[in-house]
Amino acid sequence: METWWILPIVLAFFLSVMGTEVVRAFAVTMNIVDHPDKIRKYHEKPTPLLGGVAVYFSFSVVTLLVLGLTNQFTIGEITNKHFVGFLIGGLVLIVGGIIDDIYTLPPKRSIIFTTLAVLPAIFIGGIGVSKITNPFGDPIVIANQLSNILTFIWLIGMIYTTKLLDGLDGLATGIGAIGALMMALLALSTAFYQPDVALLALIAFGSLIGFLLWNSNPAYIFLGEGGSTFIGYLIGVLAVISGSKVATALLVMGIPVLDVLFVIYRRLRQKRSIFKSAGRDHLHFMLRDTGMGDRTIALLYYALSLSFGITTLVFESYEKLIALSILFIIMLVLALNLSKK
Repeated sequence: METWWILPIVLAFFLSVMGTEVVRAFAVTMNIVDHPDKIRKYHEKPTPLLGGVAVYFSFSVVTLLVLGLTNQFTIGEITNKHFVGFLIGGLVLIVGGIIDDIYTLPPKRSIIFTTLAVLPAIFIGGIGVSKITNPFGDPIVIANQLSNILTFIWLIGMIYTTKLLDGLDGLATGIGAIGALMMALLALSTAFYQPDVALLALIAFGSLIGFLLWNSNPAYIFLGEGGSTFIGYLIGVLAVISGSKVATALLVMGIPVLDVLFVIYRRLRQKRSIFKSAGRDHLHFMLRDTGMGDRTIALLYYALSLSFGITTLVFESYEKLIALSILFIIMLVLALNLSKK
């Protein structure tokens, strides 16, 4: 890590901190707020939305500055085309999120923006899964068309994971920050050493931590639809452009990902819609129903994500597979026990 990197990281942090205050004032003025209902929304008073605008703004501004003023992002495998597709997709999510926060779009309409965001990343940016690590042999090379399909599924999955995770103060933001940090540390390791990816991930980390100061319990502002989806998109893209480090993202995001899968399974069995996010059948809500406080739940998620994320720095591919299996068992035990209460 080069000494000058501290400048863009700190700039991303402060732009996020200051930008959040500006966005909050705008949201309050325009009455774009989330009202408590004591069913799924337990905050004490109406809380401004649109926080994701500040995260995207700080991340994109600093990224473009580094891209324009240095060669740090052009010395590796990331290209200008990647950045164009990536940032366009993020902007689509933010704009769609603003519209959703104002008009509360039904799922069948909000998914339009999610799809439109992923397409530029793939077809303009050329972001795609080129190979899959094989813990038992050589990497599996992915053909171009199959790569597009897998990347589309992967990014949509990550977007909806953080969208549904955003149910408690600071939860999605904190997990996203941990994910970005783990990507950066892995990219700085001697086994991979991708300084371009590392700096991009650290800029994302700075932006997310800056917003987390306002978003941790009790939240001063919420991410909103755009922010909650952008975080998943951000982590998903980082995993792909860093050389298909999907296992790393899955270990950090494992609990939320498995939670989404279990919720889908339960809703299909009960013949309920899998697209509605308003249900209380997510793990963080079930933990809350046991009497656990919001801060404690967030810290538990952070601890699990950080613990399993650190394993990616020291484990080989087959060991990561074992770690994923252990994570699955932990989630299964939690889900089964809590669903009986």
